[in-house]
Amino acid sequence: MATALHSRSSMAVAMQLFGLLLATFQMTDGNTGVCYGLLGNNLPPPSEVIDLYKRNNIQRMRIYAPVPDVLQALGGSNIELMVGVANEDLYNLATNMGAAYAWVQNNVRNYPNVNFRYIAVGNEINPPAWEANYLLGAMKNIHRAISEAGLGYQIKVSTPFSAGVLGESYPPSRGSFRSDYGWFINPIVTFLVETEAPFFLNTYPYFSYIYNTQYIRLEYALFTSPGTVVQDGQFGYQNLFDAILDAGYSALERAGGGSLEIVVTETGWPSAGGTATTRQNARTYYINLLRHVEGGSPKRPGRPIQTYIFAMFNENQKDPEYEKHWGLFFPNKTPKYGVSFY
Repeated sequence: MATALHSRSSMAVAMQLFGLLLATFQMTDGNTGVCYGLLGNNLPPPSEVIDLYKRNNIQRMRIYAPVPDVLQALGGSNIELMVGVANEDLYNLATNMGAAYAWVQNNVRNYPNVNFRYIAVGNEINPPAWEANYLLGAMKNIHRAISEAGLGYQIKVSTPFSAGVLGESYPPSRGSFRSDYGWFINPIVTFLVETEAPFFLNTYPYFSYIYNTQYIRLEYALFTSPGTVVQDGQFGYQNLFDAILDAGYSALERAGGGSLEIVVTETGWPSAGGTATTRQNARTYYINLLRHVEGGSPKRPGRPIQTYIFAMFNENQKDPEYEKHWGLFFPNKTPKYGVSFY
């Protein structure tokens, strides 16, 4: 289900083939951001959230809609922002260039002190959803409005996909997009190549694991396998995150998008409410993830993987139960794991 204030489709991510914690662990530099969802009735005000990002050295943020209070609070913070366009707005933006100009004026140009980096048009849209017919048009119109505002080099326009767009993902070298999605996704890949924008992929080893426990070991999902689990030609895979990511790169290569970078626009592990949802497992995932993304994947080694952790807070207005427990922080701003982004 997608909403304007937080978006992650439980159905889509399910398709992906994938004690009290007192210790403090370190996360590295600004290649990692955190998603700021708003589906809670007990969350701190945006000004306090921005202060929490700054005090914890979190230099990148993803929000799912251009909420004015959040954008105002971000002004002058220098936090690099990915801002979302709601799925329900795509028809109007695709069919009315004036609406695209207005969206950019109202939500970007009116906030000159906000450090915009990406616009995420929609979230996890796949056929046969009606939005699939208007996604590329909305992306093109938003890109045109951004470019005509002189911001095309600073702000890139893309759209986040789930791994459900992959028709084949094992081994990673065989990664390809679903053949029935070709009409939909190939033109988007072409647009991203032409505009030199990244491919956005929500990447959840957690969902891959819980829906395939007969085939996937927990250690492979948590980056704790002692050795290679999947040997794929010259590349060896010790963790599921890399396998999903490189399947995405293989799919892009087959679709003419070999030049594109993948930005991981969501990843995380819930701490309660479902299968394998313990604080220890979540802590292990984050420790290892943040160390790992600094070095790249087997197909793209030696350069950091831009990654956004989902999410900043537990959100109590979501269902099912495990959806309430993704936060790095409790709503009272107490850290769940003692995370330090230094």
